[in-house]
Amino acid sequence: MTEQQYAGFWVRTGAHVIDTILVMLILSPLLGLLFGGNNIDIEAVMAGNATIPASYWLSQSIPPAIAVIAFWYYKSATPGKMIVKVKIVDFETGEKPTLGQLIGRYFAYIASMVPLFLGLIWVAFDKQKRGWHDKLSGTAVVKR
Repeated sequence: MTEQQYAGFWVRTGAHVIDTILVMLILSPLLGLLFGGNNIDIEAVMAGNATIPASYWLSQSIPPAIAVIAFWYYKSATPGKMIVKVKIVDFETGEKPTLGQLIGRYFAYIASMVPLFLGLIWVAFDKQKRGWHDKLSGTAVVKR
C-alpha cells in the first residue's frame, strides 16, 4: 500500500483521547444507574477487604468493545478517528479490513499495551506508522 498517507502518532493519540472522553460520558451514567454510584467501596477494595463485582468488569469491557468494533466495521473509524479524519484499512490492499481483522486488532491492543504501552508508542517510530496491534491484525491507519 503506497498511495495513502499514514496517520501519525499524535493524530492517533488525539483520536483516542476523544474516544475515551466519549466512552466516559456514555458509560459513567450507565454504571451509576447499574451500581448506584456508591455501591462499590473503593477503599475496601484497595485494602483487600472487598472485591469489585464481575458485572462491573463486564459492563466496563464488553459494551466498549462492541461499540469500537462496530464503528470500525461500519465506518472504518471510531468517532475520534472520524473527527481527526483518519480511517482503518487493510494494510495490503488499502481496502476495508475484514471483521476478523478488526476483532483481532481490538484484542491485539492488549499486546500493544502490556509492555509499558510500547506497542502504541511504536507508531511514532515506525516508517509506516503502525503499532503492534496494526501489525498483528494486518491493518493501518491512514488519512482520509
